[in-house]
Amino acid sequence: MTSAEAIKKPLPPFSRKEAELKARLAEDAWNSRTPEKIALAYTANSRWRNRDEFIEGREQIVIFLQAKWAREQDYRLIKELWCHDGNRIAVRFAYEWHDGENHWFRSYGNENWQFNTAGLMEFRHASINDLAIIESERLFHWPLGRRPDDHPGLSELGL
Repeated sequence: MTSAEAIKKPLPPFSRKEAELKARLAEDAWNSRTPEKIALAYTANSRWRNRDEFIEGREQIVIFLQAKWAREQDYRLIKELWCHDGNRIAVRFAYEWHDGENHWFRSYGNENWQFNTAGLMEFRHASINDLAIIESERLFHWPLGRRPDDHPGLSELGL
């Protein structure tokens, strides 16, 4: 850990409750759509595979996220813990968004995460598939930003 890196609790090894919290904190951060803040949850040399892109380091993370949300408008995300062990967490997720022509999509995926001892993510491997939907099929209807605590999660929505 460098002096520029903070500790991001909870720390590994994760209990189930801590892994669920880590997933929710990640969901909340991504729903904020603030790339510079989000990048601070990753190590300075964090490595990602996102679909077919390979990203390394916070600067590339910020550039990637800026481009993502320029393309994926009105983005709303839900993450759910799949499993955890030691310093690793697997989540499944879905997010809804539309493009510049107002075509709506629901993107489904899985992420595998590995954390360092300071709770910063070292590795993120994401596999994602997009499903075209019509606006009336949307399920994520909260105002932009953090998903309200009383909004159903993936399992409750049947996803």
